[in-house]
Amino acid sequence: MKITYTPCGTCSRLMEFEIDDTEARRVHNLKVTKGCMGNLQGIAALVEGMPAAEVVSRLRGIMCGNKGTSCPDQLATAIEQTLQGQND
Repeated sequence: MKITYTPCGTCSRLMEFEIDDTEARRVHNLKVTKGCMGNLQGIAALVEGMPAAEVVSRLRGIMCGNKGTSCPDQLATAIEQTLQGQND
């Protein structure tokens, strides 16, 4: 399933990714518009093929300065909402 998510409180403006239909619900093809491109490309490479629940567990709560969130935290939110059926 392809997901499009608009992050809140970050420099990035759009996150697009897929979650497959396997039991592990793995993350694929993360692309982020705007933000710190080198860091976001690195995150995309690291989460490729990782179980969605593990991505949430690892990225939830990471902060960027005093923003109260970050691109990784927003990705965790997007995946969590998808797993709960809120982004369908």
